[in-house]
Amino acid sequence: MRGRRILLGLIGANIMGSLSPTLFAEAFAAAGIEGFYHLMDVDRLRARRLPQLLDAIKTAGFAGVNVTYPFKQDILALLDDVDAEAAQIGAVNTVAVAPDGRTTGHNFDRRGWRQSFEESLGADSARGKTVVLIGAGGAGRSVAFALMDFGAALLIVHDRDSMRAQALCTDLSTHFGATCCRLGCDLAREIAAADGVVNATQTGMRGFPGHPVPVSALRASHWAADVIYTPLETEFIKAAAMKGARVLNGSGMCVHQAAEAFRLFTGVAPDIVRLRRAFAAACEAREQAHVHAAR
Repeated sequence: MRGRRILLGLIGANIMGSLSPTLFAEAFAAAGIEGFYHLMDVDRLRARRLPQLLDAIKTAGFAGVNVTYPFKQDILALLDDVDAEAAQIGAVNTVAVAPDGRTTGHNFDRRGWRQSFEESLGADSARGKTVVLIGAGGAGRSVAFALMDFGAALLIVHDRDSMRAQALCTDLSTHFGATCCRLGCDLAREIAAADGVVNATQTGMRGFPGHPVPVSALRASHWAADVIYTPLETEFIKAAAMKGARVLNGSGMCVHQAAEAFRLFTGVAPDIVRLRRAFAAACEAREQAHVHAAR
């Protein structure tokens, strides 16, 4: 394995603050791989569309890419194959490129979020519980299936796109039964009556300001989770913590899904503890730089 060279990357919007390059650099160094991880931000590459970017990575000899907002569902139609888990979720966050150019989609967000949730809040926090999910896009679908893996009793789905929310409920019902989920209609009332709430939208991320939930609905008895890690403490997470709720940010999901992707691309299982340390150090440096730039 040592001496091997590999090209990887990330395709998405507003990703220049991503810590994936740091995580992969750490894993490359530990494995003795000469690896390069490129950010392909469509906010900067405005002339490039998703099909063009996929063709470009094939031409350049990439072994694969990670995929994030807003392409986790759009990319499905462009791939040669999709593994069973990603097909069930209906979203892809990792694409492997074979030497002959064939592409296969995978989804490691589900298991990444599940592992993070279990480590931080514990599986029993979801088992048999009612959870409000905000966002039915690619990340939301992964979180929804992870909650079903834990045995959540009821998932109440909110999304500005009612058709997208309905599609998620339909898919969950197909796999887990008709009573496992329903569409939301009154966010404040449903959060107040729930055990937990998850923000799986971009709202609260740098570049996407705002608050995804009515703060008045949050209680100390809740747990609150966000898929965002830029910043680590979104306004949602801060508000929930101020109410006394147990909280979970998106850092663990990021680390665990990166570890799964690295294993797929290289055949090497990275050290999670080492990746967490690298992530924490990079986060601290990034936050200090942000504070300095804001002065």
